[in-house]
Amino acid sequence: MLTSYGYSTMIKVFLVCMILSAAAMIFPAGAQIAILLTVGMTLLFTLYFFRDPKRTTPEEKRVILAPADGKIILVQPHGQSTSTDHQTLVSIFMSPFNVHVNRIPLTGKVIHLRYCPGKFLMAFDNKSMESNERMEIGIDNGEIEVLFSQVSGFLARRIVCTLQRGEIARIGKRFGMIKFGSRVDLILPPSAKVNVQPGQKTRAGETIIAHY
Repeated sequence: MLTSYGYSTMIKVFLVCMILSAAAMIFPAGAQIAILLTVGMTLLFTLYFFRDPKRTTPEEKRVILAPADGKIILVQPHGQSTSTDHQTLVSIFMSPFNVHVNRIPLTGKVIHLRYCPGKFLMAFDNKSMESNERMEIGIDNGEIEVLFSQVSGFLARRIVCTLQRGEIARIGKRFGMIKFGSRVDLILPPSAKVNVQPGQKTRAGETIIAHY
């Protein structure tokens, strides 16, 4: 299953690959083989990158799910508070080989939606959280409010987010993607008990990040 978020990119890649394949015919046999192999690998990687496997949302209540596939690179206090009653930052790094479709971490109303232009630092650079291009999203379910951000990376130059301010977002549902390597940061309130640790792998819409 391929994601509709990638249709435009897949069409462009397909057209470029077809042009290169046709142009390869003017080169010697050895060069033709090299070009055609490159074209084939590019097409296969593009299809692989835009895969969109089905996910089963846990039936457990009062949970916050991972919005992205990848690896946990940060679990740390967030903000200036030095007390034990602080927000927690959880960062998920997405390599180009991860599924890049993002999913809603909890059911609630979209109360914050802001696109922030910025730089394109490496996604695993902690400065990228505030310096890079990103889409900030806030969801409130009446009991808890969670802020999370789609953050672009060195390769990721295209953020897709289909949410609208004021709509009710459903846990585990697709809402967008970041193309070609990136990260997603979650800022969780003090009432959230985080269940993950750095180095742990996540699956969007399935891995439980925290309970509340």
